[in-house]
Amino acid sequence: MMQPRQTRATPPQCSGREVAGDKMEVDEVVRLPRLSRVAVCGGTHGNELSGVYLVRELLKGRKQVMEEEERPPSVLTVLANPRAVQQCRRYIDTDLNRCFTHAALKGPSSGPVPYETTRSRELNAALGPKGSPGAVELVCDLHNTTANMGLCLIAYSDCDWICLHIFRHLQRKMPDVPMRYIHFDVSNKESYSLDSVGKHGFAMEIGPQPHGVVRSDVYAAMKAGVQHMLDWVCFFNSGSTFEGEYVDVFTMIKHIDYPRDGETRNITAAIHPQLQDRDFCLLHPEDPLFQTFSGETLRYKGSEALYPFFINECAYYEKGIALSLARKRRVMVPAIRVQTEREEEEEEEEE
Repeated sequence: MMQPRQTRATPPQCSGREVAGDKMEVDEVVRLPRLSRVAVCGGTHGNELSGVYLVRELLKGRKQVMEEEERPPSVLTVLANPRAVQQCRRYIDTDLNRCFTHAALKGPSSGPVPYETTRSRELNAALGPKGSPGAVELVCDLHNTTANMGLCLIAYSDCDWICLHIFRHLQRKMPDVPMRYIHFDVSNKESYSLDSVGKHGFAMEIGPQPHGVVRSDVYAAMKAGVQHMLDWVCFFNSGSTFEGEYVDVFTMIKHIDYPRDGETRNITAAIHPQLQDRDFCLLHPEDPLFQTFSGETLRYKGSEALYPFFINECAYYEKGIALSLARKRRVMVPAIRVQTEREEEEEEEEE
């Protein structure tokens, strides 16, 4: 591990630093608070079964996680939407993973309230409150996609050094699994998913896997990803310094809907065969995008080449999304280490 010569207590309040040929500032180490509590959540969508079965497995064997560590983190395992899990449905009344904005969490509770709205407030009380000093330090929410996306971490920040270092750790430990870091550029107030309740958080999205099905290879990748994440947290808490490095970040730019009939709003085309299953393969202007049900090829009319993902995701038909498009850039992630107890005390005195 590199030896720090200069430290600072908190990360910059900025977008991730994009690499422009500059030498990385390897001597600067960011000090971050200890990750005392980690929440691993599954079943936010009740038919995404890898997370459902992994959380059930973790609930049976919590004590086996990093037993050799003197100060392991407190791992909270949460089955997020038990009613939907019981019925093997994405949700009962409304999408739980869109119920965690500040407005939704603080909305009126009188009159008919959707089950998932009530459940989001219960989860916020247990893991948050969102944005408060009492929120859990890290939330990892487990998801499956029908799209050919490999393993992705999806986060609202491109400068959350904890999430980005976890991502690099997973890349090193799982070199045979295609892996990407997706950034949704949404404010904390408007962030809508369960992982936004924690001080740090991300969704671990793995596919392809049909909804209502569990594939052993996808389950195994998720299980390994979660274990490596928990290992990293223990290494971080024990005082290890993680060197600065580069990370490719895919920032979501826009969604594209299917072509639709002007009167019925029924879709009139499917994803083109040349695009199907090519998530994160660069889509250039005039590349085939859709094939109409009469056989016509519709081409991408964007002004720049972008990276498609969530291509033909089953759950997004109802949301009017055929695919999402992202711009890729390389971000410089600084070296980090945990704050010592003395450093925490000194920071509290300064405040």
